[in-house]
Amino acid sequence: MKSVVKAQQAEDSAETGAQQIRDAIREAIVERRLSPGTKLSESDVGNLFNVSRTLARAALQALSYEGLVSVEKNRGAFVAYPSPDEARQIFAARRLVEPGILREAAARITPADIQQLRHLLLEEGRLMSERGQTARRAEIKASGDFHLMLAEISGNAIMQRFMEELVARSSLVIALYGQSTASSCGHSEHGDIIAAIENDDLDRACQLMLHHIAHIEADLDLRERKSLGLKEAFEL
Repeated sequence: MKSVVKAQQAEDSAETGAQQIRDAIREAIVERRLSPGTKLSESDVGNLFNVSRTLARAALQALSYEGLVSVEKNRGAFVAYPSPDEARQIFAARRLVEPGILREAAARITPADIQQLRHLLLEEGRLMSERGQTARRAEIKASGDFHLMLAEISGNAIMQRFMEELVARSSLVIALYGQSTASSCGHSEHGDIIAAIENDDLDRACQLMLHHIAHIEADLDLRERKSLGLKEAFEL
């Protein structure tokens, strides 16, 4: 009996360890500290987090299920490199999902939740006025956290995990195809959405969310580019 309990404890510990690594790498992707195409070898991940290659492999495999990591035979794992078509699908999914999350959140939201959202906006605004990579990364994270917090308030754990994946994959897309250095998620638009929720105008809140997502996508350059050969590339 004791051996069964110990085996279960070891299994639970390994699962927790893999999840912590997965969450840490996902956060680095969201903050755009890890760029699309970055190699993630099992040995490097294992050494970084001081775990076995088996545990590192489990974390990378979990990230591949979320579409954040691409595992290639005989080459290893890399931060995913979404195509323009995948990018469009990600934002199409957000347009379908986020208005529903918004309505569910509005039905459950409390004054404390509103205060927490406004505090997040204040922090996002403060970071926008600061310079440097550290502040920029923190701003990007705060911007994504607004959407994740709404999913958390909705009370739907499945949707919350889905939004974590969508926000992370959006960050990959923005890192690849974003054209401006402005915030990847309009700060003032977040405030407008909160105000509409407070006024119990859910139709307007949903319209603002759709406009907001469209605004983010409009900053992407998703034009298909013809691949050139080596000679043609240097003749330009």
